[in-house]
Amino acid sequence: MMKHPFPPSKAHAMSSTTTTPMARLVLALLALGGPIVSAQADGNTRQVPLLPAYQQECGACHAPYPPTLMPAASWTRILDNLSTHFGTDASLDPATAKELRAWVDTHAGAYKRVREEPPQDRITRTAWFERKHREVSATTWKRPAVKSPANCSACHTQADQGDFNEHNIRIPR
Repeated sequence: MMKHPFPPSKAHAMSSTTTTPMARLVLALLALGGPIVSAQADGNTRQVPLLPAYQQECGACHAPYPPTLMPAASWTRILDNLSTHFGTDASLDPATAKELRAWVDTHAGAYKRVREEPPQDRITRTAWFERKHREVSATTWKRPAVKSPANCSACHTQADQGDFNEHNIRIPR
């Protein structure tokens, strides 16, 4: 389900002369049908318009992780090394890479718990991820339906929408 950043009556009433650049971007993405995800880490929720190119390119192999989950420096290194992206060649054409870089730079995590760059630029190695998942056993991560901590969708039923709320968790057997 798509989450709108403001009520439809206000969204339709806004004009390009009275809206901020961010609000215009959100309205443009809504017009394109792009979902808006809401990522949360340690109580900091920030709605982010999910760029269609990001959803298509990155979401083809894994859940399109909300950019708010890591700082810009981590995302920059990931985008700079797509030819060896965690053991896979995820190279993009220059125009798409430039588009994704601008979007990630705009929406990267900047709040207190996310400013620290995780080891190997892995979301699953961030301090908040490890703290939130400390009760998950090593055997759970190895279950065929889970495979690894990076497979958010295995347990978080609404991960594709950026919703990692613990009330929407279903751990596969």
